[in-house]
Amino acid sequence: MTTSATPNRILAIGAHPDDLEFGCGGLLLKEVQAGSELSIVVGSRGESGSIGNAELREAETRAAAAMLNASDRLQFLDLGGDGTQQQSPQNALKIARLIRQLQPQQVLAPSPDANQHPDHRVVSQLTRDACRLARYGGLEPLKDLPVHKVTSLWFYAVTSPYETNAEKPVLIDVSAQFEAWQQLMSCHKSQVQSKAYLDLQNSRARQLGLLAGVEYAIAVWPNDPLVLENLSSLSKTARGY
Repeated sequence: MTTSATPNRILAIGAHPDDLEFGCGGLLLKEVQAGSELSIVVGSRGESGSIGNAELREAETRAAAAMLNASDRLQFLDLGGDGTQQQSPQNALKIARLIRQLQPQQVLAPSPDANQHPDHRVVSQLTRDACRLARYGGLEPLKDLPVHKVTSLWFYAVTSPYETNAEKPVLIDVSAQFEAWQQLMSCHKSQVQSKAYLDLQNSRARQLGLLAGVEYAIAVWPNDPLVLENLSSLSKTARGY
């Protein structure tokens, strides 16, 4: 656990309850355990889902946020409603305002791939735009807050390890967090009892872990090229098979 007076700050954004927990929950657990301060934003309350209702889905999300030490840093944002979230300047400004308020170093958003739930792609694009808007000092609707430039924007996949335009992901070892990740995903009881979501995420994580030479891994994709001090600072690449 880090003892830094100024912890690393991460803003994780999902379109629906459970997106973050299923898509990158093991990574979020690992970051929190390392001392990062996590803020969570969810773009709907799952009101259009086939299972559960908005009140139940919100309660499940709050239970998961508690596991991530983020109960007081969880926000539900109105981006147009579950299934009808809208890519608009107004919605991008809502997220940009949060970025200026929270001042995260890293931001996590859903994959921008088109072949998925349309809300995921919308929130991905909104977040990408918001990261740019947050750094524009002359933007009138945000002038009451100091500008902020995030260090990096990352995308996670909810339903497939390759649902992104990026060619290759960055693999994060979550072997030590695997059991806690099961508990985190299981906070969304209405969803894990209706479909084999745990099996889907676990099989993905195992396959990616085999590629990485570890037990379990989660894939994320950088929005921009990674910057290294030198090649020797990179521990390894995935060449398990």
